[in-house]
Amino acid sequence: MNNDHDLLYTLALQKTAKVGDILAKKLIKHCGSAEAVLKEKKENLLKIEGIGTYVLADLYNASNLRAAENELQFIQREAIQAHYFLEKTYPQRLLHCPDSPIVLFQKGNADLNAAKMISIVGTRKATSYGAQFCEELIENLSPIQPTIVSGFAYGIDIVAQRSAIQNHIPTIGCLAHGLNQIYPKVHSKYVDSVQKNGAFVTDFWSSSKPDRENFLKRNRLIAGMSQATIVIESAEKGGSLVTAHIANSYNRDVFAVPGRVGDLQSIGCNNLIKQQRAHILTTAADIVYMLGWSLEREEIKPLQKQLFVDLSPEETSIHSYLQEKGQSMLDTIALAQKLPIHKITPILLQMEMKGVIKPLPGKLFEAV
Repeated sequence: MNNDHDLLYTLALQKTAKVGDILAKKLIKHCGSAEAVLKEKKENLLKIEGIGTYVLADLYNASNLRAAENELQFIQREAIQAHYFLEKTYPQRLLHCPDSPIVLFQKGNADLNAAKMISIVGTRKATSYGAQFCEELIENLSPIQPTIVSGFAYGIDIVAQRSAIQNHIPTIGCLAHGLNQIYPKVHSKYVDSVQKNGAFVTDFWSSSKPDRENFLKRNRLIAGMSQATIVIESAEKGGSLVTAHIANSYNRDVFAVPGRVGDLQSIGCNNLIKQQRAHILTTAADIVYMLGWSLEREEIKPLQKQLFVDLSPEETSIHSYLQEKGQSMLDTIALAQKLPIHKITPILLQMEMKGVIKPLPGKLFEAV
């Protein structure tokens, strides 16, 4: 916020019962600021389409401002960043989500507008298969350094965020409560690492408790902040599917990891794929190419100048083909190598990481 005065009135509006995020933004855009909304005459606000006496019943309650003063003191004391939805520091991807919060709180140093950002969610009862897939996925993505967003919950969430820390990738934990606590408490041991390597964000006040409905509400942040949501293991019902459906409603890409037919923790993912609500995800390359990411030269760890780079037989064959043919499309390379797309994409990604090929627009590749 520009100053604490503006933040105070924004907090008071956020505290107002019956005025949710969508309506609050409508009122602010009509009046110019949260302070102007709270000081506007009731009869003038009632002229706005969709605004009725029921909605405005709590707007002029003086206790909202007193509560906002207490919360402002907490924010100042804990050095929390407050991002107003009309400011540049606010996550720009959230601006495209109608129910995004008017103010978002952050503790940590992560860039909430990082160019490459994905959300990883899944069951709280992760299997060894799901956990291993998640760890390998993040390790394979590490040269690209995408920010990993998740919910800091049991299961796949904490596996993803712990793996991001281990691979020195920024990670953002979206909390279902205020920044004065951590739930579950057992994950407190990761707090310092997350804040050093990323951040925690929430739109809940310090007075909020980790109630069930709060977890469902915070899922919109997980889905809205990222370019894509990845579901790694999910039962037939669960919070990760809610996040995936929210991402669908925001017109964001969704990926799901397939599982064996009959596996209880794969039913949700299999259904997402079957219903064409998610792309099938088998390797890190699926994400890289579907989202149009590329390894910029500065992102590739420089290789020592040498006569020979350690390439597998498949990589050697592809490199020779590209040297001979020049720029070639992904489909053409796969056909020439007699390999299906889903098998050749991870090989190409590894070759990018080794610096021996580079991607071009239009799914073209060329030898370096």
